[in-house]
Amino acid sequence: MIYTVTFNPAIDYVVRLDAPLEVGEVNRAKGEDCVLGGKGINVSGVLAQLGCGSVALGFVAGETGAWLERGLAAQGLKTDFVHLEQGMTRINVKIKAGQETELNGAGPDIPESAMQELEKKLDSLNEDDILILAGSIPASLSQDTYERLLARLQGRGVRAVVDATRDLLVNVLQYHPFLIKPNNHELGEIVGRVLTTDEEIIAAARTLQQKGARNVLVSMAGDGALLVDENGEVHRIGCPKGKVVNSVGAGDSMVAGFVAGWMKTRSYSFALRLGTACGSATAFSLGLATKEKIDELMKEI
Repeated sequence: MIYTVTFNPAIDYVVRLDAPLEVGEVNRAKGEDCVLGGKGINVSGVLAQLGCGSVALGFVAGETGAWLERGLAAQGLKTDFVHLEQGMTRINVKIKAGQETELNGAGPDIPESAMQELEKKLDSLNEDDILILAGSIPASLSQDTYERLLARLQGRGVRAVVDATRDLLVNVLQYHPFLIKPNNHELGEIVGRVLTTDEEIIAAARTLQQKGARNVLVSMAGDGALLVDENGEVHRIGCPKGKVVNSVGAGDSMVAGFVAGWMKTRSYSFALRLGTACGSATAFSLGLATKEKIDELMKEI
């Protein structure tokens, strides 16, 4: 089974205006949407499109948390959230008015007792289960939270996938994650230099493998992606053609596609193809990738 963790899920309240936002004035929307999200939840959503079941873990609080839970259930996603006694699941306001303005909520504080409850849920994971950790750590938790969770799972055969930046990513390498997914700029920040060629990216990816990562998937936006797999092989892929209308969730979608592709075939080249199709399908859509769009792009890649 695949498990995703979203520490600070959100309801994105997306407001569309006909005219530029006027600060200090009454602005009237021409339309609005509510999108249920968070990086791990995005991964679960795309996995569902691919016919792969998953369990979305994390923390919810208050009426907004109950709303998010009901909404995900209506989408057919299985969840097993820890319910916090205080606070409320955050609402992020996204104003689209030519330029996009965002106001992101802080989210609830997560007490130690809630972390222990999450750890008890993770204690049920066994060999061949996959755990996907994505995104930043909320301010109320220690920045070594990823390390804490992976240390607890060590020796159980659980495959960990980590999509995070800088120290959050580097510090988990000692636990030999199955997959990490930096983009080329994040990878450059980690190794301390700008990466401009495939050869430089491959060398930097191998550096992270030497520190413990098994597979390093490097996304490069419109330039495609590069995978250095645990067997030392390099896989390079371009992007299908299309107009980018949305970058939110594209990286999460790539992770979902890669994991689903690998689980179905145990082929790293196929996993990279499906991951690229899923990431592009989200980038070319207003929301997350759909099965129809993924299938369409798989024919092009």
